[in-house]
Amino acid sequence: MTYIATSAQKYFPGILISCLIALAAQFVSEHYGAPAMLMALLFGIALNFLSDEDRCKDGIAFSAKTILRAGVALLGLRISFGIAMDLGWPIVVLVIGSVIATIGLGLVISRWFGHGPRFAFLSAGSVAICGASAAMAISAILPKDERSEERLVFTVVGVTLLSTIAMILFPVIAGTLGFGDQIAGIFIGATIHDVAQVVGAGFSISDETGEIATVVKLIRVAMLAPVILAASLIVRRYASVDGPMVRPPLLPGFVLAFMAFFALNSFEVIPVLVVAIATEFAGWALLTAIAAVGLKTSLREVIKVGGPAISLLVTETIFIAALVIGLLFCMKI
Repeated sequence: MTYIATSAQKYFPGILISCLIALAAQFVSEHYGAPAMLMALLFGIALNFLSDEDRCKDGIAFSAKTILRAGVALLGLRISFGIAMDLGWPIVVLVIGSVIATIGLGLVISRWFGHGPRFAFLSAGSVAICGASAAMAISAILPKDERSEERLVFTVVGVTLLSTIAMILFPVIAGTLGFGDQIAGIFIGATIHDVAQVVGAGFSISDETGEIATVVKLIRVAMLAPVILAASLIVRRYASVDGPMVRPPLLPGFVLAFMAFFALNSFEVIPVLVVAIATEFAGWALLTAIAAVGLKTSLREVIKVGGPAISLLVTETIFIAALVIGLLFCMKI
């Protein structure tokens, strides 16, 4: 009981703030037609100073990470094998190919921006796979030096900012290019860095777009395992690493949970009422999480990020977006 009380005291204020922002965003969405996800993000950014409060920061971090992952996992109940099969192998190949191409580009052009292969792999991997989560996983297996922490901070701040911008701009780009709900979902899921922003951008267009974007994004997240394994083998073969090697899990737990719910829903094992309640909770969990992401996003931090590092991240972001758009047009889906 003491542990429960201590945890509640530690996390409750930040979670409550994130929930209140989610409620406000939903109210604005229902009464004025604005996208709830976008409103939650903007309200959160406006209240960013709360993330520095000792009473709030743990709960905000919990909302942005754990509640987000719970929401994404439960989205598996909204999707079935039918939706995944509708995407087809060409889309899977498109996603995997764009991940590999983006990492390759980063390794090739990094010297033009004054960076070596470590930052190239760190930045390109985070852009290609899953944003800040990939950055932290990749950083854990790279050889450490005096600039390791600096490179990680650059990458996390940069991809978070770019992912937030992409969440706002990419739905507009999808509409301008005349993408329907399905193609827009593929585009958003294959290009935006972080899961939260993929979900926000996708569901700001439609439920179908959000569901497809989530499936496509999770294919990219699943690429973290082979990329990390390959990088670990290369590091062990060609570099000396000080200290123990830290290995991330082969697949994040929320991805495994998503797949499990996805399979159960496909076989119609879970009662319809339970699915309805769980999917409703998933929607609120994601709205709360995106509010917390906004609370953690400080625009002032951008000033502290090096220009060449941001330029490299921007180039990689533009590349993967342009590549996916080009492939979608070539495939004539």
